[in-house]
Amino acid sequence: MQIAAVTLFPRGLSHPHLFTRPWNLPNQETTVSLKASDLEYRSVIARRVDLSEKKLTATLLLSCADRRGLVSRISQFIYERGGNIIDLSEHVDSDERQFFLRVAWDMAGFSITPDDLTDAFAPLAKEFDARWNIRLNHKKHRLAIFVSKADHCLLEILWRHSLGEYNADICLVISNHEALAPLSERYNVPFRVFSITPENRLHQEQLELELLKKEEIDTVALARYMQILSPQFVESYPNGIINIHHSFLPAFAGNNPYKQAYERGVKIIGATSHYVTKDLDEGPIIEQDISHITHRDSLEDLVRKGRDLERLVLARAMRLHLEDRVLVHGRKTIVFD
Repeated sequence: MQIAAVTLFPRGLSHPHLFTRPWNLPNQETTVSLKASDLEYRSVIARRVDLSEKKLTATLLLSCADRRGLVSRISQFIYERGGNIIDLSEHVDSDERQFFLRVAWDMAGFSITPDDLTDAFAPLAKEFDARWNIRLNHKKHRLAIFVSKADHCLLEILWRHSLGEYNADICLVISNHEALAPLSERYNVPFRVFSITPENRLHQEQLELELLKKEEIDTVALARYMQILSPQFVESYPNGIINIHHSFLPAFAGNNPYKQAYERGVKIIGATSHYVTKDLDEGPIIEQDISHITHRDSLEDLVRKGRDLERLVLARAMRLHLEDRVLVHGRKTIVFD
């Protein structure tokens, strides 16, 4: 394959340019120099990508009461209409007798048009009394990222998106501070500021919701957004707002949790990414990770390790959500990874 995506950083300009051209390139990341229009560029080939059109696939997420023949009936629905299953995962909660399924299939040759697919599957889902959703891979999620002043989580998401890791359009970065505007602009993502005070919080949230609706946003990432969303805001995006925070709660609540953990001599630190509900930091968990701590680690080491955990855990949670790999069941999630 000779096609590569190239991010260009013109000298003297603050934001990159993305273009493609046929080059013979090695498989690893490469830095090259070239001249174009009498401007010298430092170009970073971030990732080799196949620019041919992706094949159209459909993904079904479904949950219902467990019964015999569910996998067979759903597979038969796909087979009889000319679909080819490319991925299938299922799980049964034996305690609650609940069935969970994620199945993806190739739509090439499928006898039902994409526009009619939901209506065609609805009778079968009704028979199962199922909660379900079908998404086509060509219909990208539309993402807004909320931030305050910390940049590590935002940078991770923008960088991974620039590599093509997320099947989503990042439409907005929203903040209560101006601090991260240059970072957003570097990736050509619109940046909007809504200053928040106790007096104007609900009014500003209403303006934010109006903007999200206008941009047809379906997913909100709280990338270290240091404001608590109102129940009205959260209810507008059920299982659509993803948060990241350290895992010191409830032991080390309040200010300076890393300092509290350091003084207590903890041996592990962690980060949790979860869906946001009206119950603060208690929504269904999508992804978690930990890092081991020893007596050799300073407070600065804890902060650095925690920062790394937060950006990576949020990035993984975002991928799982955007690839439709998460089913919410009560306070828990079933993650098909």
